[in-house]
Amino acid sequence: MLSLRQLSLASFAIGQSLGLVWNTYDGEGFPACYNVTEVHNATSVDNIAELVKDAASRGLRVRAAGKGHMWYDTQCSDEPTVIIRTENVNRIWDFDLEAGTVMVEAGVTFFQLADYLHVRGANMGTGLVNWNISIAGSVAMGAHRSSLRENSAVVGGVHAMDIVDASGEIRHIERDEDDDEWLAASTSLGLLGVVSRLKMSIYPDTKIWAMQETLDEKDVLDGDIDALIGPYATANFWWWPYKRKFRWRYYENVPLNESDQEGFQSTFSVTPVEAIAARTLMDSGKYLPSSNWLMEEIFFGQWSNPNFREKTTNEPIEKWPVYGYHYDVLIGGLYPDQRPVWDYDLRGYTLELAFPMTRANEMLKRVRQLFDAEAKKLIFMTSTYRSGINIKFGKPHKDFLGQVTYGTSDGEDWSKGTIMFDFPTYRPTAGDHKRYNEQFYINLANKLVDEFPCRPHWTKNTRDVFKRAVKNLDKNNLARFKAIKDQYDPNGVFRSVVGEIIGLYD
Repeated sequence: MLSLRQLSLASFAIGQSLGLVWNTYDGEGFPACYNVTEVHNATSVDNIAELVKDAASRGLRVRAAGKGHMWYDTQCSDEPTVIIRTENVNRIWDFDLEAGTVMVEAGVTFFQLADYLHVRGANMGTGLVNWNISIAGSVAMGAHRSSLRENSAVVGGVHAMDIVDASGEIRHIERDEDDDEWLAASTSLGLLGVVSRLKMSIYPDTKIWAMQETLDEKDVLDGDIDALIGPYATANFWWWPYKRKFRWRYYENVPLNESDQEGFQSTFSVTPVEAIAARTLMDSGKYLPSSNWLMEEIFFGQWSNPNFREKTTNEPIEKWPVYGYHYDVLIGGLYPDQRPVWDYDLRGYTLELAFPMTRANEMLKRVRQLFDAEAKKLIFMTSTYRSGINIKFGKPHKDFLGQVTYGTSDGEDWSKGTIMFDFPTYRPTAGDHKRYNEQFYINLANKLVDEFPCRPHWTKNTRDVFKRAVKNLDKNNLARFKAIKDQYDPNGVFRSVVGEIIGLYD
């Protein structure tokens, strides 16, 4: 049965066809696709191939859907589209810790694989993203983890993959960074077909040590960012612009016997009382900037203590550092007695752009200038996200469309790694849902895209941002990607708005 969080019951006409709205993970009212004619729950890789072949024979578009990591209406094209859900195609097999590999199917999430590996004394390394996204989806969109030292793109841990192409054929691709087929498949955006199987790297399990410090804003903007981030297995910043502070979070592997603590992290868990209080205050922030100032103060205070519980007792952990098993500390999930923020109508807009590390300080200072320009008008902007503005990092990885690729024609040195500016903001439930001083956010995005050689995150930006950012993409990489796309999908069966914007169907 289809989830009402994913499929809206409201239908409408586009041209001559009647389609349903397919929603993002936020549920009804947050469209990812506008013209969905069918939704199929695939049961196997062979079934995915059959469904693709059938849809293509009827002239329909096809898009795969996993657990969901989509914010805007860019998942499909606006033409009649068949959604193939991969959630039930989730086998894990061929576990071989000595060889350092395991096989997973399209719908396997990080949470599923982490549990599977942990009971077998293994983990998947630092190529991690949110607990509620499929590994195949992460590879398709070029997802990342905050690391300059370790392979941070999820595809950095992929040895081989199978993709169902537009004819329903299952194509096998081995990792080879001298092969255009691999470079296209490594961040395919689902435009080559459905990523259906992956051979992944695994490692002996470890514990992780997590530490957090508070820094003055100048210590980051004028500081050695690489020295703060680079030495660690993974690290990131949370920026609080109203307070002019950064939280610096860093993690490192430690021996299993270093601590008995079993910390479990959650970024998204919330109680009903907390949710109602936050929503009420932030909704008023649409009209009263003082509510946003107060909200940042509250969130900043909450984020001082670890957002961890002891997994064996579910009791809060009060002091840094925190120790726990690999996945539990790096990502975690939901606390057992709480629900995610979006279940309480605490939803957001987002903007995420990647920049070369060589421009990191310059980019952050430019953002500060834009905040300060508003302050001169007595408009003091804040972060309205519970943990601040997320500043993430990525080790270079070679492919055509990834945020961390290098050797591009823009003349920038991406070989030192990538800094990602990830700016989630609260979406008011009231009125037109626009934020306080809405134009600031539009201006910020436009300035960054126009003034820096930045690359968009493929599921965290609007159509307008993608259109504006195309000029920053390497034209030769796009042409080489298109050549592979035309082999896998010559008729645009897997067409999407993003593919259209970057010129793959001209």
